Amino acid sequence: MAVPVHQLDIFYDDLAHKPYCAEYLDRGLDILPKREAIKRRYIQGNQPCMVNYLFFDLDHADSVLAWHIENLPVPYWTARNPKNGHCHICYKLETPFPTTEIASIKPIRYASAIQAAYAKKLGSDTSYSRLITKNPLNKHWDVVFWSDQTYSLDYLADFVNLNNKPTAEDRIQGLGRNCTIFDLTRFWAYKAVLPYLESKMSYEGWFKAVLEHVMKENEQFPEPLQYGEIKQISKSIAKWVWQRFSIEGFSAWQAKQGAKGGAKSKRGAKADSERSMKPWEALGIGQATYYRRKKKGLIK
Repeated sequence: MAVPVHQLDIFYDDLAHKPYCAEYLDRGLDILPKREAIKRRYIQGNQPCMVNYLFFDLDHADSVLAWHIENLPVPYWTARNPKNGHCHICYKLETPFPTTEIASIKPIRYASAIQAAYAKKLGSDTSYSRLITKNPLNKHWDVVFWSDQTYSLDYLADFVNLNNKPTAEDRIQGLGRNCTIFDLTRFWAYKAVLPYLESKMSYEGWFKAVLEHVMKENEQFPEPLQYGEIKQISKSIAKWVWQRFSIEGFSAWQAKQGAKGGAKSKRGAKADSERSMKPWEALGIGQATYYRRKKKGLIK
């Protein structure tokens, strides 16, 4: 099947100005202008801190039609190694989304669940970091552009079961790493910011503390996130918490919740009960999420 020129142009246009690239992965990665990077066999398919494509690495022979066998949508392209049949499968998203903004945690979490479900169906390599993909612009691979169709997350989700909770492996792979760092750092930050506010320390000091915490959390992953992404995640969390938390605001919230608790609820909840105080509102999470995390010991 011939590769449509316009799809090659689109992929080229979507690349970062200076993407990571490599001719041989065991020799490390380089950062080059994309006009030079496209000459290498492997390339960074998504721009830093953005997801425009979902990539899957299939390390078994005759894997190029795995999507068809598993009744998954037609991919944007596949790049197959002619020597062993291993391939990368690529899906292009209708709407790209950032991976470092706390305000985008819902699409990140949603995409992470979809990514994990597709990886399981395809038998994809779970250790694949998804930073680098087989370069469809390089003639070393057998490349087929199957469709110019872009997909919404909702459409992709229709082909898999998302009812299962993320496994421990899901949380340390792919977009699951972003979700894990957001969750762990947010809960830490809600309490950690108060001393900075009380002592009227600078935002720069607070950001440095958040960055150090996020870097430690990142060390737990087999394939850690890149420093640039870690820095942007830290900036997003630090800014979000700093702008929304204040000593006055926290005291006002406590007083407001106390006043609400004084009124008798329909179910007769006590004034100082969790149902009346609604601590999940202060944490910026839903009630169900609050109780799940409390059960796991993540909330005291």
